[in-house]
Amino acid sequence: MLITATLLLTLGAIAADLFVWLRRLRREPSALLRRLFAVWCLVSDLLPFSIAIVNWLSHDNTTPVMAFSMWAFWLYLVLVLPRLLYYVFRLCRLPRVGAAAGVALAAVFVWGATCGRTTLVVNRVTVQSERLPESFEGFRVAQFSDVHVGSMVNPERELRRLVDTLNALRPDLVVFCGDLVNIRASELDGRVREILAGLEAPCGVYSVTGNHDVGVYIRDTLSMPPAENLSRLVAAQRSMGWHVLEDTTAYIVRGRDSIALTGISFDAELQEFRHSFHLPELDLSDAYRGVPDSLFDITLSHLPQLWPNITALGRGDLTLSGHVHSMQLQLHLFGRRLSPAQWLYDRWSGRYDSPGSTLYINDGIGYVGYPMRLGAYPEITLFTLTR
Repeated sequence: MLITATLLLTLGAIAADLFVWLRRLRREPSALLRRLFAVWCLVSDLLPFSIAIVNWLSHDNTTPVMAFSMWAFWLYLVLVLPRLLYYVFRLCRLPRVGAAAGVALAAVFVWGATCGRTTLVVNRVTVQSERLPESFEGFRVAQFSDVHVGSMVNPERELRRLVDTLNALRPDLVVFCGDLVNIRASELDGRVREILAGLEAPCGVYSVTGNHDVGVYIRDTLSMPPAENLSRLVAAQRSMGWHVLEDTTAYIVRGRDSIALTGISFDAELQEFRHSFHLPELDLSDAYRGVPDSLFDITLSHLPQLWPNITALGRGDLTLSGHVHSMQLQLHLFGRRLSPAQWLYDRWSGRYDSPGSTLYINDGIGYVGYPMRLGAYPEITLFTLTR
């Protein structure tokens, strides 16, 4: 979808630039102004093609290639969208208003790539269930998701702030809902593992894999087969003291009671459906094998689209997901939330309830596609369970 939208935007921008040049600026007496305008248009309109060429020439999706693509696309948005906004106001004979609006939009994009990208928020959610054992009254679960280490500008600083914030909440349990890396397991270098190993929770840290974790974006699969990449990623997480749930269930014990914590691994066969409203019918029963129906169950699933499959089995009193990020853009207007994610997902951010079950989609920590977050800030969710 992003490629198609960028192509349409690029063609539209080129057409608009030609129109303005032929109808307006050729009458401009200042040759310098005409040249500057031409350079601005040429540089910005060619940016998507430069991204495509760099990726075509690269033998793999390396971290530098992905960083170039991400920041070049952001620069393209900064240079093109304010200009198009100016054109609209100019057609309405409001050029000064258009210039001001264009500058303001560019400033918003700069803010999103600086403060918006790094402003960590903590959302507190209370989940009530009569199935919750008495010993777990007030049990606190901290959720985070979608770190995408390889795309971070300053991984050490951003991850240290994340870990410090999580530990300051003093949760009983910490869960991570997939996409720890952006492309490959090697992004978890020694320093990153050391920082993430600092997470503290009496009942432990548990995680599942996401689509970026399983190696499907590695192009040079001869040097790093996806299966080996996944194996290294799981091993790295376990070396940090994390418990990786691979279609399995763990039991969290408190006092004389226990609850089930189930993890659904990302299946590479779902890659082509990862941005679909609905997924093919899947048999998730193995993940719950031997788990008593009477136990309160928390299910971790990177893809929120699996929620209907989970509830169809009578599981997932609380299902925690990530993946969507709200496409890193969420507007709040007149009490409503708006995001381009709504075009792809029927459930895309925050809390959703059905009888006996709650789904929560965390907006994630990192970023993909472009290094910017507007309204969909890096999120930690702290759940308090109560009867």
